[in-house]
Amino acid sequence: MKLQAPSLTSYHQILNISRSPSFSHSSTHRSPPPPSSRFLLQRLQCCYHHHQPQQSRRNLLIAGGSSTLPLLISTYFETTKDAQAAAEVEQSRDIVTSNEKNCENQTTVGKVYFDVSIDREPIGRIIVGLYGENSTTTTVGAARFAKLVSGTAGVSYRRKDFVKIMPNYIQHGGIRSIGVDTELAKRGSQADLIADELLSEWEMNNNDKNKNCLGSNSTRNVAGSVGIIVRNPSKPAPKLKLVAKKGKLVIDEEEIGVDPNGTEFVIATKDSPELDASTLVIGRVLQGMDVVEMISKVQTVQENTTSPYFKVAKLIGDKRAVVAERGFNRPYSKVMITNCGIIN
Repeated sequence: MKLQAPSLTSYHQILNISRSPSFSHSSTHRSPPPPSSRFLLQRLQCCYHHHQPQQSRRNLLIAGGSSTLPLLISTYFETTKDAQAAAEVEQSRDIVTSNEKNCENQTTVGKVYFDVSIDREPIGRIIVGLYGENSTTTTVGAARFAKLVSGTAGVSYRRKDFVKIMPNYIQHGGIRSIGVDTELAKRGSQADLIADELLSEWEMNNNDKNKNCLGSNSTRNVAGSVGIIVRNPSKPAPKLKLVAKKGKLVIDEEEIGVDPNGTEFVIATKDSPELDASTLVIGRVLQGMDVVEMISKVQTVQENTTSPYFKVAKLIGDKRAVVAERGFNRPYSKVMITNCGIIN
């Protein structure tokens, strides 16, 4: 059987059929390519800023296809991340500015001095600036300290010793001698009232609003600060015992140890967060940190709290361990305040 070649008329008929509307509708319709991601992002931003109600972001995302969704999500998270980083930087700047203003550069409203000697050899003078509530009034702790320096309270730091030298601070023993100094320093209920006032001021300075003047991981007892010891955080809780009073058995509390009398003070040679639980900061060293450094280098009694014998003695309540502990970090040389007073 022979195949007949199509004629020219047949070609024209096929061409006309392919061009006819019925043929184009019956064939598979190819949709135009989806718009680019850049075009959709511009369209979305335009709609978001001008609040066009006829085009929601949901409709635009559906129209753009799933390919634009990762781009929009990544853009959102990158923008949020940058904003959070900028906020953290700004917050850290505010903290540093506030710290420099409130902690290391507090306003001093008075000055006192100490002349110090080591083994009767004068080594220099320490000048301390006292903090105040305003330009003319000192705080309760600073006022107490000034009275003890000047001797107006009947007692003074003159000819009293530094009794402890620690790696981060030096500690003065305050007024603890047996005799008239002790009687004048105590003064019965008046001494208790002063101690309560000092403790109240310490609590106010360490409340949630004021406790972090240098940030969350810092201390008020920065290098050069001067503070009064107002509490003993290591003091054990009172023991309960049953006693007979007026023919009845009552529970009584037996105090163990003694509370600070508000005359001991410390000078920080380095930042000393270990003092935050016991010390009320009342000022800072303005001159004479070289003298403080000389005191801090005096040889001291070696601490022996890691000894197993000491641990056992302390555990069973041996008083010899308590006496030995008081001698730890005590200077071998006699470090004394030979003279002190107020600078007008």
